[in-house]
Amino acid sequence: MTYSQNWDLDSIFPGGVNSPELAQKLELLKEQIKTFASAVTNYVVTADDASFTNFVALTNQAQIIEAGLLQVGVFITALMSDDFTNSSLSAKASEIDALEASYAKPRSQFKKLLATIDDPTWSNILDVPTLKAIDFALNEMRQEANELLDDATEELLTQLGLDGINAWSSHYDTIAAGLTMPFTDEHGATTTISAGQALNHLEGYPDAQVREKLLAGYEKMWGQADGLVADTLNHLAGFRLTDYKAHGVTDFLKKPLELNRMSQATLDTMWQVVSDNKAMLTKYFARKAQLMGKQALGFQDIYAPVHVGEFKNQELSYDDAAEFIMANFAQFSPKMAALAKTAFEKRWIESENRPGKQPGGYMESVPELGESRIFLTFTGSQNDAATIAHELGHAFHSSVLTDLPFWRGNYAMNVAETASTFAELVVNDAKVKAATNDAEKVTLLDAKLNNPVAMFMNIHARYLFETKFYKLRQEKVLTPDELSTLMDEAQHEAFANSLDTYHPHFWASKLHFYIDSVPFYNFPYTFGYLFSLGIYAKAQTTENFEEQYIALLRDTANMSTEELAQKHLGVDLTQPAFWQAGADLVAKDINEFLALTEQFI
Repeated sequence: MTYSQNWDLDSIFPGGVNSPELAQKLELLKEQIKTFASAVTNYVVTADDASFTNFVALTNQAQIIEAGLLQVGVFITALMSDDFTNSSLSAKASEIDALEASYAKPRSQFKKLLATIDDPTWSNILDVPTLKAIDFALNEMRQEANELLDDATEELLTQLGLDGINAWSSHYDTIAAGLTMPFTDEHGATTTISAGQALNHLEGYPDAQVREKLLAGYEKMWGQADGLVADTLNHLAGFRLTDYKAHGVTDFLKKPLELNRMSQATLDTMWQVVSDNKAMLTKYFARKAQLMGKQALGFQDIYAPVHVGEFKNQELSYDDAAEFIMANFAQFSPKMAALAKTAFEKRWIESENRPGKQPGGYMESVPELGESRIFLTFTGSQNDAATIAHELGHAFHSSVLTDLPFWRGNYAMNVAETASTFAELVVNDAKVKAATNDAEKVTLLDAKLNNPVAMFMNIHARYLFETKFYKLRQEKVLTPDELSTLMDEAQHEAFANSLDTYHPHFWASKLHFYIDSVPFYNFPYTFGYLFSLGIYAKAQTTENFEEQYIALLRDTANMSTEELAQKHLGVDLTQPAFWQAGADLVAKDINEFLALTEQFI
């Protein structure tokens, strides 16, 4: 192999969890937080100081601390993902959580300080050249200060969170790490696999009977743990709702929308267009079921590959996937291709398929190095190339911000998913265009359609479930059976009753419901997908697209989502036209799939 499938973590902190450099960094952060806390407490606004030197120093200190906290957090998260069953790592994670909690009070005080500054002085502060680049972030924090409680209460809530919402999130990881199930392949050989390996098989195993039995076993495995998992979900959400109530927030969607810097009108319009376009996907499902020799698809079939005619999907090597990604990134952006090359060569990616790894995948920025680290499991399927491209899209987004202040890198999740999905579209489209015959093109189109299936149906089901769950959770604790019923209903609605088998324990198996830092870890994916479709369409008709694309990415933490779309795409996100244009591009792929497959049924 040319490219290693194991990442380099030693360049962040050599020696793993017991790294002396990590220990030194944690001590330095403690001192920096103390210094910042003292500076905030003693700061006095001096309106006649035209350069606002001390204020600039405060913003610099805060960004240095936050970059450092992210650096150590990314490192320990990577170690835990790499060795998911190693419970000894949780102690270090708790130490970092406590350190982050100690920073919460002075950061809250800093926000309150901003709110005490009169408007004319504030305007003068934002005119300081070094602060212009972060004026949007500063204005956001000044606004957030209006909802903060007194310092003692805010500190208490943060400390309670360590053994509350943060602990429940970690508890879910502990439960998931301990789950295993028997897996029998098409040859009758039985092995014991982890929850993560089971999920990988469930989404791409080629044999239909094996997948059907696998889903039944997967449901049983999570069903045996659903009491513990239900407690976890109920208490995690309960803590979040209590925190909202303490801050005078009664709408549980208010914070998710604020975090994504988007309006309720934009969200409602997007979901309405999604709902209005379900029919094209149910037609696709019906045809896919025909090609598989079934009356209807089961949940385990929705991402399974389709093979027709003489074509047999060949296993993809990691090296081939890497070369394909770099070659096709270069068609749109040489800088994207160069970033991908660096990631492969410098071992930023952990992709080895082995037991003991965390399920799923992610990209995290390593801010002090100006690098990224990517975690996933490469199984050799055609979809894996798209997954790598997706995470490299995140990494490219991060890379074009390295020369900007740290707060300019705090882009919201919805626009974060734009760069990743754009990169995925580039690779998927290239695979379809490279097909040498109709049978191969059908398989590759089917793989490309996994994305709209996920965004229009699977993600929609998660959103519907979580919305109903939070409404009910305001009144009571839900039982495992009630949670499974909610999920079953959400999947029936989101998939337009088009499946013959559903996954009611999806609420238990999906990590995204248990992330403490981001509520409603769902709708930003659909937003990012449809938003990226608009960007992708523009890329194919625009000269110097790379420049314009990078300009958009550099603004993602510098304005609201609606303003970003208006400035760089000239569209109104509260109107259905933009979203429908994205849906029409999906319809084009589905119509091509339907036309090509006529000869194979």
